[in-house]
Amino acid sequence: ADGRGNLGQALANYMNFQRRGFLFKGIFDNNPALYGKKIMNMEVQPMEHMERFVKENDIDIAVLTIPKTCAVEVAAGCGIRAIWNFAHCDLNVPSHIQVENVHLSESLMKLSFLLKNEGVT
Repeated sequence: ADGRGNLGQALANYMNFQRRGFLFKGIFDNNPALYGKKIMNMEVQPMEHMERFVKENDIDIAVLTIPKTCAVEVAAGCGIRAIWNFAHCDLNVPSHIQVENVHLSESLMKLSFLLKNEGVT
């Protein structure tokens, strides 16, 4: 599961995931103007369809690339076992769901720090 925003699109189109056995099976968004548009042969679907889709397709991992929304509650309640979270907030989900928070700005700041301090002893 994944939002169709720029980051969501980039992740869905990244071919190395497929080569390593990770397949994107569904894309969901809360913007009706995007419903039916295709990314990697998957039609963007309304968030309301996510719970049924996850259950019918045995989805284990949700990729969250949109700000915290009802998507978290839906994912937590429909059998998702893990969330790869690119949203700008940490998630509060039941303990049986694994969460990997990806903070892009922190990662860039760390890289900048490493460059600035390169060679400093």
